[in-house]
Parts: sequence; structure tokens; C-alpha cells
Amino acid sequence: MPQLDAIRPDDGLAVGDDRGSAPKVGFGVPASRALDSTGAACGPEELWAQYVATRDGAVRGRLAVRYAPLVKYVVGRLAISLPAVLDSDDVLSYGLIGLLDAIDRFDPTRGVKFESYAVPRVRGAIIDALRSLDPLSRSARDHVREIERALTGLEGELGRPPADEEVAAHLGITVDRYHQQCSQGAVTVLSLDNLLELDDSLAQPDRREFLEDRVSPTPPDVVERQELLRDLARAILRLPERERLVLALYYNEELTMKEISRAMDVSESRVCQLHSQAIARLKVYLGQHVGEAVS
Repeated sequence: MPQLDAIRPDDGLAVGDDRGSAPKVGFGVPASRALDSTGAACGPEELWAQYVATRDGAVRGRLAVRYAPLVKYVVGRLAISLPAVLDSDDVLSYGLIGLLDAIDRFDPTRGVKFESYAVPRVRGAIIDALRSLDPLSRSARDHVREIERALTGLEGELGRPPADEEVAAHLGITVDRYHQQCSQGAVTVLSLDNLLELDDSLAQPDRREFLEDRVSPTPPDVVERQELLRDLARAILRLPERERLVLALYYNEELTMKEISRAMDVSESRVCQLHSQAIARLKVYLGQHVGEAVS
């Protein structure tokens, strides 16, 4: 995700801010006079003319630098509360995506100021991104708000918490439907980066430590595997020497049957026979051990 901090002007002054000198971009160059490819200063009209003619990514970046304060302007005026899983940098990044899209779509020949064109698109990009992160559908979210308003209103009228039947009657739905809507709205999003609020004297673990790991083996699996490897090692020691050699060359050294036959100076079929005999003996030895353990 693109980060606004990488291209924003030094102070974040809004475009058109008339406090003192013009906002600076890069190495002390005013935002109203960005640098072209030759190092010469050029105004917004020249930048737009270059971008429309060439669609050059470098010119697009300079336009983004010039108008980056628009993103902060929009974010500062959005009357929204951020979900726990987001911070302000995430919202600025969503707004920057909207700004870049506005730069790509803007037609300077229509006589409209870019600021007027871009602001609603930056706002729309942020709102769309926040909606896409909402675990509830829009209808479910509306039902939650209706239930909250009903609870607040009825409690004020009755002077006590309303019963489920009273809330359902107020909403004009059945009690079962009311319970269903409550269940649909009972979604809590937790940030794994937030720490659990525990006693200050204790170390505060990350919530990720409490998630089930479906990949790593469980402690019983580890113990069982260790016991199996120990039993297998004991069983291999009971094999005849030539069969142990075949297993070592085949599994440890990763030689082929043909290479093992050359190393042992026997036929390839004899190697296969020794390998099969060794596997059969191991199955018997391990089966006997399991039977003894069970009995």
C-alpha cells in the first residue's frame, strides 16, 4: 500500500494555503513551482500539460507531491470513527490511492480546478476502503443502528432496560427476528497488534500467541514422533548389516538402486530384495513394540 509520508510536502500545508510563503516540496522548491526533468521549475499548468501528453510516471509523482495536502485536508474533515484495526496512516494511504486515481482521470482542458475534482474522489476512496473492511453488510449495520436507537428510546421512556419483547414490538418484528439481528450484529474485530490488558506486573503477550496454530505439531505429536524415531532407530540396529547398509545408502546418502548395486558390487535386483527385506523386518519389529506397549 502506498504511503503518503513518502511524498507529502514538508509541513503538510493545504494547497492554496496563504500563510507566509508557499508550501515547500522536496529541497525547498515551492509547491507551486515543481521541478521538471531538466531541473527547471515549472508550474501546475506545465505539469498537467506534460502528464496529459506523456503519461509519464515521474510527472505523475510530482503532481501527487503537489496535491498530497489534499488528502490530509479530506481526512481531517471526515466525520468518521476509525475501526480498531486501522490507524490514521492507513486512512491517508487510502486517500492517496484516490488522489492518484483522480490524477489519472482528470482532464485539465475542461476548465475545472483539480482540487474541486479530486476532493470528492479522495473522500470516496477512503469511504469505499473502510466499507470493504466492515465485517457487517450495510443492511446488517442498519439493523444494528435501529436496535441501538430503539434500546436508547425505550429505556428513556420506561426508566429501565427494555425486555426483548418490548424492543421487538417497537421495531415491528418478531422476537426471533430481533434475536437474529442481534446475532448478526455481534461482530467484534480485534487488532492482533494490540496487547492484552493484563496486570502491569505481568508481561503483556501479543494476541497472536493465543491463536491456534494449525501448522506446527502439537506437543503430543512431538512426543509421539520422538518415540517413533527412537523405536525405529532401535529396530534398525536389529537388522542384518547388509540391510542396514542399503537403508543408509538409500535414505541418508540418497543414492539410487543402481548406484547402490555398484557400491556393494551386487545386482540391482539384489539391492531391491535387501531393501524390501529390511522394510518388512522393520514393520514386524515396530508392530511388536506397539503391541507390547499396548499390552
